[in-house]
Amino acid sequence: MSKIGWREWVGLPDLGIRWVKAKIDSGARSSCLHAFEIHPFERDGDAWVRFDVHPIQRNDTLIRTCEAKVLDRRAVRSSNGSVSERFVILTELEWHRHRSPIELTLANRDAMGFRMLIGREAIRNRFLIDAGRSFLGGRPGHRIRRDP
Repeated sequence: MSKIGWREWVGLPDLGIRWVKAKIDSGARSSCLHAFEIHPFERDGDAWVRFDVHPIQRNDTLIRTCEAKVLDRRAVRSSNGSVSERFVILTELEWHRHRSPIELTLANRDAMGFRMLIGREAIRNRFLIDAGRSFLGGRPGHRIRRDP
């Protein structure tokens, strides 16, 4: 089983997002992507959602507009205890030279430190978390680190 750090660089190729810094949070069940200007629409009789993403932390100038088929709408309890209904999409997550499907809720994470949160459902039976390390899958433009 591969190890991951408490934060990792990941890609969302189906959404056109090459790199986004994600926090690994085993305390959160679901995963979440920072999204804003979230607008549902219909395509060929299916529910879809269009949304904008700031993929780079602390950079509001780069905007990526994305579209995805809606998998579900769910009530999600945030870390501060408030409940909100969020769109859920299914997309490919690319990290550590692997691609796997991931369910992502869409929410405005402007007040949060990371643009993406990866919850325990996405890492279950796939990765072990090394809470003392970061970016074990590598950084954009750098080689992948190996365990000593």
